[in-house]
Amino acid sequence: MSTPQGSLRQRNVAGSSKKKAGAVAGVDADIDVAATTARKSAGSNSELSYRIAFSLITALAFITRFWGISHPNEVVFDEVHFGKFASYYLEKTYFFDVHPPFGKLLFALMGWLVGYDGHFHFENIGDSYISNKVPYVAFRAMPALLGSLTVSVVFLIMWESAYSLPACIVAAGLVLLDNAHIGQTRLILLDATLVLAMACSLLCYIKFYKLRHEAFGPKWWKWLILTGFALSCDISTKYVGLFAFVTIGSAVIIDLWDLLNVKRPGGTLSLQQFGYHFAARAVGLIILPFLFYLFWFQVHFAILTRSGPGDDFMTPEFQETLSDNVLTANAMTIDYYDTITIRHKETKAFLHSHEATYPLRYDDGRVSSQGQQVTGYPYNDTNNYWQILPVEDDHIMGHHVKNHELVRLRHIVTDTILLSHDVASPYYPTNQEFTTVSLADAYGTRAADTLFEVRIEGGKQNQEFKSISSHFKFIHNPSKVAMWTHTKPLPDWGHKQQEINGNKQIAPSSNVWLVEDVPSVPEDSPRRVKEERKVKTLPFLRKWFELQRSMFWHNSQLTSSHPYASQPYQWPFLLRGVSFWTQNDTRQQIYFLGNPLGWWIASSLIAVYAGIIGADQVSLRRGIDALDHRTRSRLYNSTGFFFLAWATHYFPFYLMGRQLFLHHYLPAHLASCLIVGALLEFVFIAEPSAEEPSHQDVKSGKKAAGPRHHITARERFAGQTGWYFFLPLTYGYPGLSVEQVLRRKWLGYDLHFAK
Repeated sequence: MSTPQGSLRQRNVAGSSKKKAGAVAGVDADIDVAATTARKSAGSNSELSYRIAFSLITALAFITRFWGISHPNEVVFDEVHFGKFASYYLEKTYFFDVHPPFGKLLFALMGWLVGYDGHFHFENIGDSYISNKVPYVAFRAMPALLGSLTVSVVFLIMWESAYSLPACIVAAGLVLLDNAHIGQTRLILLDATLVLAMACSLLCYIKFYKLRHEAFGPKWWKWLILTGFALSCDISTKYVGLFAFVTIGSAVIIDLWDLLNVKRPGGTLSLQQFGYHFAARAVGLIILPFLFYLFWFQVHFAILTRSGPGDDFMTPEFQETLSDNVLTANAMTIDYYDTITIRHKETKAFLHSHEATYPLRYDDGRVSSQGQQVTGYPYNDTNNYWQILPVEDDHIMGHHVKNHELVRLRHIVTDTILLSHDVASPYYPTNQEFTTVSLADAYGTRAADTLFEVRIEGGKQNQEFKSISSHFKFIHNPSKVAMWTHTKPLPDWGHKQQEINGNKQIAPSSNVWLVEDVPSVPEDSPRRVKEERKVKTLPFLRKWFELQRSMFWHNSQLTSSHPYASQPYQWPFLLRGVSFWTQNDTRQQIYFLGNPLGWWIASSLIAVYAGIIGADQVSLRRGIDALDHRTRSRLYNSTGFFFLAWATHYFPFYLMGRQLFLHHYLPAHLASCLIVGALLEFVFIAEPSAEEPSHQDVKSGKKAAGPRHHITARERFAGQTGWYFFLPLTYGYPGLSVEQVLRRKWLGYDLHFAK
């Protein structure tokens, strides 16, 4: 395509040499001045247009998020969890949660700012905020604020990426008018924090990348560190924030690979210079984010200093760092010949036995030992009583049981000794059966099989074995299997109690037990006198490692079914929502779902983008170059970056075995909205940059035309019709009749019908 200057040069060929020279110089000069003036004028007008649009979209974001935020005035859905955690922070009471602390600390900060004392614990969905005097609007204002800012950040991402104003408006508008984003950011939930942090990480990295030609300057460092901080906030809210690290990390790897290229446009980098670039990114995007991540846990531990409902998830050593810890205060040193009750830490079942025996054959045809049953029983019972005996039955009283010592357990009621042997357990052919044998056998031919090692978790050599505070594994000495139980009940012959067996995998925390009580010690015994206990301290990293291990393990155990759980393949097409709240009297309900039209368009254009990339690659293979360099660069680099963000925030969920819900797709949906805006510009705008003025425009003084753009009616209304139609389900009012509810069951959503 010829430039305006080129055309003018051809048109002035006919004159004399001097005249030609003067004319060409004069016209070229006029064009340069006019073009420069036009660019400045257009740039100024464009900047103003962007600012006006940004302000309007931000205002609308606040209106849609804060409108009617006080309704309903009762606990909704997962507010039972995150509102409760905020109260625990304000009471300084230790709790346990599978999510990192940053998002919950923000709620606690809001509660502290409004003077709330944390007296309400959000126990049940539907509990009244008004009667319990809870500043719930302040709590909800925090995610609403963050959700509103998310819309602004989406607009800024497109603006910073140099997209046209319509593209910026469409991308931000899809998030602005999306029912899922609105609904999730009007309640006391963590997703508003997560999505904003993810969006900020994209924005900050784009601004950092734009400064690649000013490497190591103040602004370059500022945006690099801010990118790391946003990433840290992301993963410090939920562990799925790790996906943002994958997004940014992948872009950084590509960038570093380009820096290694000796033919790069900016000139060859020495290996030392490349090392500086690598080290800077490692510091800004790995080390500093990790330190920020640790910082929030330090704040978490510093606030939660009192004993609370989270104690049971932690080791006794950790619990001793909390004031008012009842369990460790009641701990008692266990002596040989004490009668004890032993309880499984996770399932809370007591080690139990009774006179009934295992059947000769199980349902699968395997043969048992027909020995006395040893089971797990959830209630207090005398059949839970076991006497702890030394290897040498010397009847010498007062000797303390210590870590790593071998012991025997005598079942008091049946006067038999606990034993494990090489016979398969009822449910696990690979695990050993637990049973009991007579005293004669226990001290005769079966003596070795009745020996067990007391292995205290984190215990030292010769450490005293105590009730409550000593969490331990009971290791069968000859076979080295750990005593273990699980929640699947035995058949009728086992009275529906839990199976006890020997687990060959000793390491898992599910093998841990504790001594619940020592019933042989009288209540007035000096051994039960509580000593004044001083709160102990543990190194921060030790507490952090312990909490991390417990969080990861319990997160992996969230595999039970849920009526509103969904699968990743359902999310892009909005096939499954979540019922948050219903009120039959008023026919009002809050149902979590997105704007169907917006989600379907976004999902469709993701496929279109993949098709465009595929077609371009095939064309290049066939020697057809259909795109100019700038358009292809933007399509692969900028839009490709958005596609990378969508893919890394979506596909990993296919690998997860835990419960999944529609809200897990929100970060990926935000990325898909960016793709829509980018493709809108690619498809409808012929020239991605402002056109140079023509000769006629220069002569007439007409300003340069901006980018041409056309939006179809479908695009214009796609972000509005579905949004408005589903508003009653997003805001929870007004109530809907049965007919109105049926009209909104587009894909069989689980909407509730008021009776």
